[in-house]
Amino acid sequence: MSPILLNVLPVFILILIGWLIVRTGLLKDGIGDALGDFVFKIAVPVLLFRTIAEANFHGASPFRLWIAYFSGVAVTWAAGHFLATMVFKRDSRIGVLAGVSSAFANNVFIGLPLVGRSVGDDGVVALSILLAVHLPVMMIVGTVLMENAERKEKGGEKRDLALLLRQVGINLVRNPLVIGLLLGVVFHVSSLPMPGVAKVVVDQIAGMAGPAALISLGMALRKYGISGNVGIAGTMSVLKLLLLPASVWAASRLLGLSPEWTAAMVLTSSVPTGVNAWLIANRFGVGHSLAASTITMTTALGVISVSFWSLLLGQ
Repeated sequence: MSPILLNVLPVFILILIGWLIVRTGLLKDGIGDALGDFVFKIAVPVLLFRTIAEANFHGASPFRLWIAYFSGVAVTWAAGHFLATMVFKRDSRIGVLAGVSSAFANNVFIGLPLVGRSVGDDGVVALSILLAVHLPVMMIVGTVLMENAERKEKGGEKRDLALLLRQVGINLVRNPLVIGLLLGVVFHVSSLPMPGVAKVVVDQIAGMAGPAALISLGMALRKYGISGNVGIAGTMSVLKLLLLPASVWAASRLLGLSPEWTAAMVLTSSVPTGVNAWLIANRFGVGHSLAASTITMTTALGVISVSFWSLLLGQ
């Protein structure tokens, strides 16, 4: 078996195992939700903490990495919004959700395990730097754009932008991923030593993050499905799996990112749509079928897209 498949297949096999666990009735899907909470609130924050605390950045600036990734996000989001509103004739709220669904990668549950297997420690460092700003940027932009679309479609008074940003900011400060990253920065900057016993515990919890994240994601897939207009969901899936990584790759090359950082950014951008698209749909009560269908379709096709980009990157 090729090295690419050895890196990619285990990721999606673990997702399949999670799905089969619930599908066969071995465990209830509520257990998957609990496992997902453990991953999001404990395991992945500990992994991010350890990664940043022990990272060697070699004096590299994060700004080129952020610009490279979010340039791809902007191109893909704009394409998704345009196609949803101008080709599929949906309203501006669906346009925003289409942009989110096509440009919001599942960096935590799939990206981290994949990059860790395919690129190694340098790739995980790059992805951790991205995660430091990814969720805040995507959620703030998505929420502000959806608020504006809601007002455009339904009318009503404009909400105070400062109040909206304050609410989002409070939620982000309480976010376990952000807390893990910030604590890692504190340890990294201060060069505080980690006691031997504490390091063993941290390493063991961090080691659970990848497998547990993938299995919990598979268990959660039962709540999604393919419904509504398959055409628009299929189009968003193509944008997510092809246009986003292609745009990130081009921007990374133009900005001169290292091969390891380029590979990390492209691979994490090629993974399926993240569940945040579904969360935004729930928050505003619109586009549930589009978000769910895109998540399901990109996850089903993800092994192909990730293998394709791994092959191009030589990973």
